Amino acid sequence: MASMAQRPIVDVPGLAAEREVRWPKRTKAKLANGLELILLESHTIPRFHGELYFRSGNAAAASRGVALAEMAATMVRTGTAKHSSREIEELLRGLGADLSVSGGQDNSAISFAGLSDHAEPLLQLVNELARQATFPANEFERERRQKLEEVKLERTQPGFLAGERLRKILFAGHPYAQVSPTEEQVAAYTREELQAVYRDLYVPENAILILVGDFDPVAIQKTAEKIFGDWTGKKAAVRESTRPPTVNGRRVHLVDLPGSVQTQILCGCMSITRKHPDWLKLGLTNSLYGGAFNSRLVMNIREDKGYTYSPRSGVTPLRQHGYFSVSAAVRNDVVAASLTEIFYEMDKLRSLPVPPTELLDAQNYLTGVFSMGLATQSGLLSQISTLALHDLPNDYLETYRERVRALKAEDVLSAARNYFDSANMQIVVVGDRAQIESQAALFGELEICDAKGNRVS
Repeated sequence: MASMAQRPIVDVPGLAAEREVRWPKRTKAKLANGLELILLESHTIPRFHGELYFRSGNAAAASRGVALAEMAATMVRTGTAKHSSREIEELLRGLGADLSVSGGQDNSAISFAGLSDHAEPLLQLVNELARQATFPANEFERERRQKLEEVKLERTQPGFLAGERLRKILFAGHPYAQVSPTEEQVAAYTREELQAVYRDLYVPENAILILVGDFDPVAIQKTAEKIFGDWTGKKAAVRESTRPPTVNGRRVHLVDLPGSVQTQILCGCMSITRKHPDWLKLGLTNSLYGGAFNSRLVMNIREDKGYTYSPRSGVTPLRQHGYFSVSAAVRNDVVAASLTEIFYEMDKLRSLPVPPTELLDAQNYLTGVFSMGLATQSGLLSQISTLALHDLPNDYLETYRERVRALKAEDVLSAARNYFDSANMQIVVVGDRAQIESQAALFGELEICDAKGNRVS
């Protein structure tokens, strides 16, 4: 067998010219009751995908309790004034359709997909779930028991514990600090308070219906008006939230998980929302740092040093605020070494311009991923949903690739200096205190708590 030195060098072909994206026709309308419609034609397959979004979630219901919008969403599909949960499942099977209901921090949603020929009956079912969910008592008790098991399991997962602790540190009294309820809070849930959240959030003035698929937009708009036009309900008043605190100085927050064989590291700081003019700059900078498989952080602590399998970084853009975070699950003996490299790569991006070839690779990655995401109906729906829910300019998607290509090395340097707040980064480590405390203490003032968030030191 030929040695590595004897093998011929193969030239890797250059990238082909970027394909033009032909955007489907987009139709926008607003019904008299306030419901917004966005319709996109996509005739690749005889199906359609849709989301009925409500611009409120757990944060809007925080004054009532923790994660109530999320729990209310799980109940929506369990029965309506017309159909039991079993009948709803049979209807969906008969239509060859998929449907789910979810609740997050800022939004709740009924997501669905089905054959274009069955669009009207599927939209009728969506309308029924949005308006006539009954929250049956027996289903409520079953869902609450299941939620109790979920929150018990969460307390054993280092990734969850790290994320919960970081959000509490960054957001304190703001509703975004509330990630998941305790067992006691779930046990105190009542069917009546979930119904109240449903009545407040699931109203047309608070909603936007987005449909992407194989349909005639004029016909589908008439169908939507017929089905949803007599729906009534006003958006509830928005409570003003407490501003997140200003966190000064790097601090370390250790969550003790005795016996853990590895340590979950999560570092974070406040950042920006999708509407901020620096969003694309920060997205490119994050891709270079730890947001892509060939990013600097991955090449350093995964490929070169073997400290972890899947380090990553990202910016989470909530509606009112955003935050930047870096995560890695590492061996207990390399916690300090991993943190050293995390901050080394962060400070390097803050100090030195990115070389042209590396910048071009990152731009190719971002524009390529974006283009691939437009190849399916569900991908188009995701992009249009981002546009609508974050109130972005109408041409945001059409000009995305051009604007990413126009970014320069100085834009990356500026974004890193402004948003990779190394000096005030909050560090969360979840693991066996006995094995990692001395390493964690090297990086800042140390606070220690247990898996339930109770301070122990």
